[in-house]
Amino acid sequence: MVKNKTLSAKIFDIVLIVILCSIALTCILPLWYTLSVSLSSKSAAAAGIITLWPVDFNLTSYQQLLGDTQFFKSFWISIQRVVLGAGLNFIIVPLMAYPLSKTVKDFRGRNVIMWTVIFTMLFNGGLIPLYLTIQELNLMNSVWALVLVGGAQTIVFNIILTINFFRNLPKSLEEAALVDGAGPWYILFKLFIPLSIPVLATVTLFSIVYHWNEFLYGLIFMTREEFYPLQTYIQQLVVSIDPSQMTEDQYKRMSEMSNRTLDAAKIFIAMIPVLVVYPFLQRYFIHGITLGSVKE
Repeated sequence: MVKNKTLSAKIFDIVLIVILCSIALTCILPLWYTLSVSLSSKSAAAAGIITLWPVDFNLTSYQQLLGDTQFFKSFWISIQRVVLGAGLNFIIVPLMAYPLSKTVKDFRGRNVIMWTVIFTMLFNGGLIPLYLTIQELNLMNSVWALVLVGGAQTIVFNIILTINFFRNLPKSLEEAALVDGAGPWYILFKLFIPLSIPVLATVTLFSIVYHWNEFLYGLIFMTREEFYPLQTYIQQLVVSIDPSQMTEDQYKRMSEMSNRTLDAAKIFIAMIPVLVVYPFLQRYFIHGITLGSVKE
């Protein structure tokens, strides 16, 4: 039976809706403004008169950006990096989190391994030893340098989240499986992983966002521009055309484009893949994190 809400409850609902809409706008408006700038003219961007709608609408910045073959090469390298990095994360995280979620009585080496893993998250050898290591492994100008170095730094946090999730699963499920003769591998793949889709989707999303947005290691481990991931390429991209070899059409395009409109186009295009992937994983996000943080 639905009860009539009191006046104070209705006022609370209205205030809550206003607050949530305001928070949503603070997230949406920067994206919309970036799109408007990228679709505006050079003079409008320089004058700072763009608000929520493009001024002197044109696609010059996108034509300049998408007409560059290196942009698509870098885009493809970033896709490879994301697929490999997220795939390794999806495999390694449950394999490490399952034994580390046990007590010392069940897994005697648990504390030693756990503290070793945490130590790697808190301390590292520095950038120069890391560079020399990658060089000695012949991984320079390889996508694996980006995948392994970046993945090693983020995977520990994901393991800790997954450990907390595993610990909150009912112990009676595992005990019943052991009584029925199931071994550790069977319990992990047939019991824990199917029940852990929310947290695995969440940590996979973390991994995807990290590998897509990270650009520093591309500058360090890639010595040639053709091997740059997308974010590194965008960070380094500079439009330079020899005026003596410019055609009339190129002059017109350059007169309509500024670094501000081009940068806005770069930022907006780079956000599209994450914006497309996120809605498919969002439904697991809150459930996966909160369930891993609740203690019985």
